[in-house]
Amino acid sequence: MNDSAGRGSRVSSLASIRVGVAALRTNPMRTVLSTLGVIIGVAALVAVLSLGDGMEAFARSQLERTTGVQNVYVSPVTADTADGILVARARVPLFGETEAREAARLPGAAGAAVTFSGTTLIRSPGGGDRAARVTAATAGSAAMYGVELHRGHFFTPAEAAADTPGAVVTSRAAEALSPGAPAAIVGRVLELRGTPVRVVGIVAPDPRDRGFGIYVPLAVGARVMSPGEAVLPRRLVIKARRVEDVESVRAAAEGWLAARHGAAWAKDFVLSTDRARGEQTKTGFLLFKLFMGAIAGISLLVGGIGIMNVLLASVTERTREIGIRKAVGARRRDIVLQFLSESVAITGSGSLLGLLLGVGVAFGATAAMRAYADAPIHAGLSISTMLVAAFAAVLIGLSFGTYPALRAARLSPIEAIRHE
Repeated sequence: MNDSAGRGSRVSSLASIRVGVAALRTNPMRTVLSTLGVIIGVAALVAVLSLGDGMEAFARSQLERTTGVQNVYVSPVTADTADGILVARARVPLFGETEAREAARLPGAAGAAVTFSGTTLIRSPGGGDRAARVTAATAGSAAMYGVELHRGHFFTPAEAAADTPGAVVTSRAAEALSPGAPAAIVGRVLELRGTPVRVVGIVAPDPRDRGFGIYVPLAVGARVMSPGEAVLPRRLVIKARRVEDVESVRAAAEGWLAARHGAAWAKDFVLSTDRARGEQTKTGFLLFKLFMGAIAGISLLVGGIGIMNVLLASVTERTREIGIRKAVGARRRDIVLQFLSESVAITGSGSLLGLLLGVGVAFGATAAMRAYADAPIHAGLSISTMLVAAFAAVLIGLSFGTYPALRAARLSPIEAIRHE
């Protein structure tokens, strides 16, 4: 008997859903208009989320390239204070390739590099020497400092260890050392105080570049600089994957230093971050997301109100039909299910069309940004964005369809049948 009752309940529920969906076809214009509100709302939600993700990715890439807000700096202590006077230490730890590789494997780190700077002499094609600023760095660390290359590439670990190590010159150095054909300097061997290096790349032009500059591997830097510069302290820079990960990377770096140098590591090293700018950046990203979400939410809310208005009008027009259904045995939950199925059908079809429209708007808008603003912004469409849009649309449909459904279910069968 219970099985028979259960089957009857399922049949009744399916019948209510069919009645609800069929009711949408009786007034196609009203259905289309209510669906249009959902389409616009979902399209706005998808477009705003996609544009927001793309603009955030662009902002993050600019911050990573032009600022050190994602960096954790590890510097050796070079002097002690005695009787109020700074006294230079006789020995200072020097970071190298090994430390950079270990630091790059810390949790949350995107990479690590060691660098120090000094001066050198480059033998010019005419036979004279030209003074140049030399930066010694670990291989493959161009991205760590936002170095953009115009030609070639940054030297690799294999090129750093070669008999003729790789090097990268600035655009001004390339123009001076290879007049009329700066690009031809790639592949040429230069002499830095008698040490040969092979040029493998040219840095992109930079208005701030006012002199000669060359990037060389760490070991080469120690040979081509003056003796006093070769022993200068080397700073280790660890880059976090995201600005939100900076503090966790800092904590991991502290643990790594403690494991290598013991509990007294803080006497020999100083860790620093641009915490103030990092907090400002995180707050800015959060406010941006909340702002974009609020705009999208308002659009979707308007669509939900449209659905509620349509269903309330439908309840008024179909009061007699509802009374007849209840008189022949339909329960309250059957009536509720009927109107909720109408609401979900509207939001389901509207969310699918709105998703397609929103994707098109997002990609079209970013294409216009690239064309007119020369900014490499791309729509950040993701599975999570589509799922959020679909879920939000269905939730709006259920939320705004509940009141009309309950109102219809509470109608008295006798009063409903007598309604004209």
